[in-house]
Amino acid sequence: MGQGEASARGTTMEGDCLSCIKYLMFVFNFLIFLGGSFLLGVGVWVLVDPTGFREIVAANPLLFTGVYIILGMGGMLFLLGFLGCCGAIRENKCLLLFFFMLILLIFLAELAAAILAFIFREHLTREYFTKELKRHYQGYNNTDVFTSTWNAIMTTFDCCGVNSPEDFKDSLFRLINQNHMVPEACCQRASQAGDLAYISQEQCLSGNMMFRNNKGCYSAVVDYFELYIYVAGALAIVVLTIELFAMVFAMCLFRGIQ
Repeated sequence: MGQGEASARGTTMEGDCLSCIKYLMFVFNFLIFLGGSFLLGVGVWVLVDPTGFREIVAANPLLFTGVYIILGMGGMLFLLGFLGCCGAIRENKCLLLFFFMLILLIFLAELAAAILAFIFREHLTREYFTKELKRHYQGYNNTDVFTSTWNAIMTTFDCCGVNSPEDFKDSLFRLINQNHMVPEACCQRASQAGDLAYISQEQCLSGNMMFRNNKGCYSAVVDYFELYIYVAGALAIVVLTIELFAMVFAMCLFRGIQ
């Protein structure tokens, strides 16, 4: 009799624990679902907004790329949240297993990205970017991905070269454009909102320091993203931790379902 009561009590506790995991997982994934829905809504709104914000984003390659990243992240979170919620509330082993595998793939991809970033960290130095700029930047060939990317960076951050405009000395750009000291993307623009006219393009291209941007892009980009880099690092740790717990909860629920 004693053994039967102990067994029943253990079964009851196990059922309560499983029920707790089930509802915790549902709430957790419902929040993920809402977050994904919000990101999807923002991305779609920016792309279809008729008030002119779409044109502003389309004119800036970095912002335009960012919108599609937001859409991709929103879609992924939406799918994850949906699978997690359905799998938890319906106690569906197939959905839970699919959710676990998807989270595992994302976790491994993030881990691989972190390892690769550590291995190739020397490729993020000033010297590396300067060497690549001198070798490959052409100035006005927007069909070349490397050149168009650098033009977008220099225009967006009001900078020139990696360290300074001096980076264009003895470069492919100067070999192609012997009469220009710096590319057009380095020239200062009028400060009026929406005005993309150069203050003095001729003076800028001839090397006059008064009419060009003299700050290097490496410093400009690092200064701009300095706060975001620390926030992104902390967020990445939080996300990886959440993903680990999500996998543990999913597998516990999967094994507990009869």
